[in-house]
Formats: sequence, structure tokens, C-alpha cells
Amino acid sequence: MNQEAHPAPTKVLVVDDQELVRSGFAMVIDSQPDMAVVAQAGDGHAALKAALAHHPDVVLMDVRMPGMDGIAATEQIVNMVKPPPKVIILTTFDLDEYLMAAIRAGASGFLLKDAPPQDMLTAIRTVQAGDGVIAPAPTKRLIASVAAATPPDPDDIAAFEHLTEREIEVLLMMAQGLANGEIAAALHVAETTVKTHVGRILMKLEARDRVQAVVAAYRGGLVQRHS
Repeated sequence: MNQEAHPAPTKVLVVDDQELVRSGFAMVIDSQPDMAVVAQAGDGHAALKAALAHHPDVVLMDVRMPGMDGIAATEQIVNMVKPPPKVIILTTFDLDEYLMAAIRAGASGFLLKDAPPQDMLTAIRTVQAGDGVIAPAPTKRLIASVAAATPPDPDDIAAFEHLTEREIEVLLMMAQGLANGEIAAALHVAETTVKTHVGRILMKLEARDRVQAVVAAYRGGLVQRHS
């Protein structure tokens, strides 16, 4: 009798300088059948070492830690670990500057520590599925702020020429903060079709993830031209 194969659980690295916080996050994550904590770390240096050793799919990263902080650790992890994990920045401070620094460092998500546990689990599943998570502030305003603070890049503008009309349409919806399922519903297509479009957009823009692609769309003036 053939047994149905189950996908491997999402491997998560939890990084926080407070042991009780780490343990609490790990307990919640390990209670889920589709994810498992492969390591914990108390600072940025330990986080990089653990990421290189365990190759997690997702990293929950605290911002304020002794030694190497979460932003610096994120930048090193996404550049040194292959394939790079998705990083969700966790902070107690709802400040745009942290979000902007996190996006520049390569993070795929940003959540407040006091968010309900279900929000954290949803964020892990969302970034693992390829969607960016930026909460609780409005996605469009914050990513626009990041792009506005970055000089225009001619390469971003040139890359748009390689996008099809449908891919530009999908990218603009991504810039509005819509997830794949929402884009699929708006375009009346299958979600798998949207995932294909997103994959091609990332490849053509040479973007690490959809958050980076949206930043490029703002930086190259695409969103502004279609506003």
C-alpha cells in the first residue's frame, strides 16, 4: 500500500537575547506539525553560526541584541547561507527605521513581538510560501519610504522592459501588499499561475524575494507611473 508523502517541516532558527522569549517562540513553533525549530541563538554571531550549520528555511530574528544586532546578522545570513533563508524581524519597537533597515538587509518579514502567536505562525508560513510579511503598518507607505531613501537605479528601470504586461500587473498588485491568493482572485486565474508570474518577475529583476522586487518597482518609478 502506497503511503502519501508529507512535505518536510519548515526548519526555523529562533534568535533572541532573552532565553525565556526564545523558549516561548520555540514551544509555539514546535507545536505545529508543519514546522520545527532546528536551533536557537542569543546574539547575531551565534545566529550566523547556527544558520551556517543548520540551513534553516526561516529565521525569526530579534533586532536589539548585544554584539552583532539583528539587522547586521540578517545581512550576513542572507549573503553567506546558501540557499538564503527567509528572515522575519521581530521587535518591540514599531518604528519605520527598523523596517527600512531590515528590508535593506534582506529580510522578508517584520512583526512586533507582542503580536498573537497565530500571527507569528502565519508569518512563517507566508514567507516560506514566497510572500513578504510587513506588519502592522501599511505595506505601501513603508516600502515607498525605503525606495524614496534609495537613489534611482537605472538597472531597475531597464529590467522592467523585460517584464510582460501581465507581469507588470502582478508586480503592481504585489506593491499594494496583495498576497498570491488575492492576486489570483483579482485576475481570475489559478494561484499556481500567479506563483509562476512572481517567479519570473523575481528572476528578471534579480530580486531575492517579492519585498525586494517591490522596492525595485518603487525605486525605478514603476509604481509612481501607474498610480
